[in-house]
Amino acid sequence: MQSHLEREAFSRRLHQLLVRVGHPDAGPTELAREFNRRYPGTPVTLHAARKWLQGEAIPAQARMRVLAHWFGVSTEWLRFGEGAPVAAVPEEPGADDLVRQNLDFQLAREVATLSPPLREAVRQLVRALLKAEQPD
Repeated sequence: MQSHLEREAFSRRLHQLLVRVGHPDAGPTELAREFNRRYPGTPVTLHAARKWLQGEAIPAQARMRVLAHWFGVSTEWLRFGEGAPVAAVPEEPGADDLVRQNLDFQLAREVATLSPPLREAVRQLVRALLKAEQPD
């Protein structure tokens, strides 16, 4: 069971990192939106993001890894405040691929919200770009 001191310390580190990446006044809405852009799994709720910010909860390990990668810190430092704060190398093989994949999922979600004519325009644009990249 997580002690309230651990949760509060995590919250302080999270706030510190949000300031560092240019979101000094980030609330649950902004944190959830930015996190969900990077996470391919079930989106985090506003309620969960609020609990992270208020020191009421600590995210599960899979979400912790995404947060750490987003902020460029080690998961150990983000979770426990121990070790080097800056991750010297990706924490797991393919961490950069995971971020790219997350952005691809976000792009797919955004395209899916477009009207049918605009989705078709996106398809045509992608086909044209793929054709342009093919060697002669």
